[in-house]
Amino acid sequence: MNPLTGKVASIDELIELVRDTPEIMSQVTYWHTIPPRDASYSDVPPQLHPAIREALSGKGIFKLYAHQAQAFSEAVQGRHVVTVTPTASGKTLCYNLPVLQSIVEDDAARALYLFPTKALAQDQVAELQQFVDLMEMDIKTHTYDGDTPPAVRQAIRNAGHIVVTNPDMLHSAILPHHTKWVKLFENIKYIVIDEVHSYRGVFGSHVANVIRRLKRICKFYGSSPQFICASATIDNPKEHAERLIGEQVALVDRNGAPAGEKHFVFYNPPVVNQQLGIRRSSVLETRKLAGLLLKQSIQTIVFARSRVRVELLLTYLQELVSHELGSKSIRGYRGGYLPKLRREIERGLRSGEIRGVVSTNALELGIDIGQLQACVLNGYPGTIASTWQQSGRAGRRQESSITFMVASSNPLDQYLVNNPRYFFERPPERALIHPDNLIILVDHVKCASYELPFELNEKFGDESLKDILEFLTEERILHHVKDRWYWMEQSFPAHDISLRSAAQENFIIIDMTNGSRVLGEVDRFSAPTLIHEEAIYIHEGVQFQVEKLDYEEKKAYVREVDVDYYTDANMAVQLKVLHTQRESEESGLQRQYGEVTVNAKATIFKKIKLRTHENIGSGPIHLPEEELHTSSYWFTFSEKLTESMSANDVQYALLGIANVLVHIAPLYLMCDPLDIRVVPQVKAVHNKLPTVFFYDRYPGGVGLSERLYEVHGKLLDQASRIISECGCISGCPACVGPIEEVGLTGKQLALKLMARLEGAG
Repeated sequence: MNPLTGKVASIDELIELVRDTPEIMSQVTYWHTIPPRDASYSDVPPQLHPAIREALSGKGIFKLYAHQAQAFSEAVQGRHVVTVTPTASGKTLCYNLPVLQSIVEDDAARALYLFPTKALAQDQVAELQQFVDLMEMDIKTHTYDGDTPPAVRQAIRNAGHIVVTNPDMLHSAILPHHTKWVKLFENIKYIVIDEVHSYRGVFGSHVANVIRRLKRICKFYGSSPQFICASATIDNPKEHAERLIGEQVALVDRNGAPAGEKHFVFYNPPVVNQQLGIRRSSVLETRKLAGLLLKQSIQTIVFARSRVRVELLLTYLQELVSHELGSKSIRGYRGGYLPKLRREIERGLRSGEIRGVVSTNALELGIDIGQLQACVLNGYPGTIASTWQQSGRAGRRQESSITFMVASSNPLDQYLVNNPRYFFERPPERALIHPDNLIILVDHVKCASYELPFELNEKFGDESLKDILEFLTEERILHHVKDRWYWMEQSFPAHDISLRSAAQENFIIIDMTNGSRVLGEVDRFSAPTLIHEEAIYIHEGVQFQVEKLDYEEKKAYVREVDVDYYTDANMAVQLKVLHTQRESEESGLQRQYGEVTVNAKATIFKKIKLRTHENIGSGPIHLPEEELHTSSYWFTFSEKLTESMSANDVQYALLGIANVLVHIAPLYLMCDPLDIRVVPQVKAVHNKLPTVFFYDRYPGGVGLSERLYEVHGKLLDQASRIISECGCISGCPACVGPIEEVGLTGKQLALKLMARLEGAG
C-alpha cells in the first residue's frame, strides 16, 4: 500500500486489505478461491487459409485454445455446433474462423450473425472488422439494425459477406423482405447464434420460431446453412441449442482458455434485530463494499436486480466518491436508457475514464467493457448461470479478481449464503423454451405465411399446421386455394409482434422539466407499478415525479424533483381455474397443472425514505385491470390437513409457505423471478380449499409452471428446510416473510402445516 495516499497498488493488495478488515470478515459466510488455470492449446489447423493465419499472428495468436480448434474442426466437417465455455474464453474465434475460411474459399459465400442486443452486435462487428483488416482481404462485414441508414442498407443487401443483426431485426425487417436479400439467402453457408443461453423463456420461444421461418426461406432459395452457436454455461446446452434451431448439434464444452485467480465472497449483512430476524439493508452494505473498492481505485462493476435498485445505488455511490473521483466517474447502465447514452458508458469503461458502473443484467452479456477488477452483486442474480456470467465481467485478463455477493433478506439469498456448497457444487440451471406455445406459434405462422404461402402437409417445427391454417382461413387472414394458403390481409404481421414480451408496445417516458424530451421506456407489464401517477422514477441518479400517465397513448409525463424518498407499488391478483391438464394426489395434497385466467390490478403505492428505507406514506393507484390467460401449477391442502386451524391461521400458514416458494422456485428454472408469480388462496374459487398457485406471467405460458409441477416434491422439501433452519423466532424476510405480513405465529403455522403433510406421508 502507498503510505502517502493510503491506496493499494494492485488487486492482490486489495484482497489482502479485505481479509485484514474485521468489520467485513465478520459478515463473510464463505470465501471461495478458484485457482488460476493454465491454457490448454492446440495447433492452428493446417487447412486454415494463410491470410487467416497471418491475421492470427498479427493479434499475437500462434496456437488456438483447445475448444477453438475443436469447434473449427466440427464446423468444417459440416456439423452444427454449440460451444459452451465461460465469459472471456475466446468463443468469438469458434465461429469467425470457419466463417472467414468459407468466404476466402468462395467469395460468393455469405454468413448471418445473430446477437441478442444491438450493442453486442456493434461490438462484435468492430472486432471482426479489425481481424479482416489484418487479413488484408476485401470481406465486407456490416451491422444491419434499426440505426443503419437507408442508403447503406441496399449496399449491405447486395454485397455484405457477413451480415450482423439481432433477432428483432431479422423478424421484422429481413425475413418479411426476403426478396431484397436474394444474394444472402441463395449463398448463405453459416448462421451464427451467439449468447444462446439468453434465448430462453418468452424471448427464446419467439426466436425459435423466427429460426423456423429463416430455415424455411433458406430452403426456398436452395440453401441449407450450418448453425454455429455459442453459449455461457447452462445445464442443457446441447438440448437447448437443438430445440432452438431444430437440428442435431455437436457439443464443444472443454474450455481451453486460461484464467486468473478468482475470489468469490458470500457476504451476509449484519442482523439489526435478532427477534424479528431483520438484517441491515443489502443496498446499504453494497454501497459500503463498492465504496471501499472505488476509493481504492479498483475499477468495479455493481449488479442490481431492478431498475430502482440500480438508480438508488448509483445515487449513493456518486455521493460517496464525488469528492475523490467526481460523480461522472460512476455511471448507471440499464434497459430504458437510450442507445447513445449506453454507447458512451461502454466507451468510458473501456478507456478507464469511468471507474465504476451500476448495472442491471444488461451488462451480463459479452459487451466489451474493458478489464474490470472487481464485481459486487446486490442480491443473488436469480440463477447460478447469471451469477457466473456477472462475476465473469471482472478479471478478464489473467490477473486476480474478487466478487462479493451481498445477500438480501429474501429466503433464496439467505439459503445460498448459509449453504454455499449448494451454489458451488450444483450445475447451472436448464434453459427452457416452449416454441409451440399456441399464441407464439400462431403469431409466427402469420408472419411465415406473409413471407411465403404454406403448402399442404408442410411442417413448421414438429407441429402439424392444418388446424392453425384452417383457423386463420376462417378469420379471413389467409386465403386457401387448392393446396396452398396465402396471406390476404393488408397489414404487415411482424410489425405488431414483439419478440421480447407479450406487450405489443412499451410506455414512453417524457421529461417535461425543460420543454419535452424522451427519457426512456418501460414495458407494459411494469408500467402500473413503476410509472403510475405520483410515482418517483429515477433515471441516471436523478429523480422524476410522474405527473400524468396517459394509459391509452402509452406515455408518462414526468418532471424533475428533489425528494428524499422513492416509491414501491402493490398488485392485487384474482385467479380462476379454466382447465386441468395434469394431476396427482399424495398424502392429502393434490397437485395440478392447467390453464387459468389472472386479473391483476395495481392498488396502492408506498413512499420509502432514501437511506433509512422506512415507510413514510402511501396513496391509491387508479389504473385499469390487466387480464392474462396463462398456464399454472397449483397444489391444494385437503380439509383433513387443515382441521383445527382457523381460517386466519390457514391464511398466515399459506402466505408463509408461498413467500418461501416464490423465492426458491427460480432455483429450478432459468428465468427471472418476475416471470413466475405466486398466489395463495385460503378458499380457491374452483374447490373452496386452501390452494397455492404459481403461474407463468405470459399469455399461454412458456413451460415454467409445468416444470415446477414436475419438481413439486423437491420444492416443498426445500421450503420446509429453509423455514425450520431460519434463526428467527416468529418469522422474518429470510423465511416466511415479515411479521407485518404473516403475524406473530406465521412461522409456527407454516411449519405445523408442513409437518402435517410429512406426517400424512
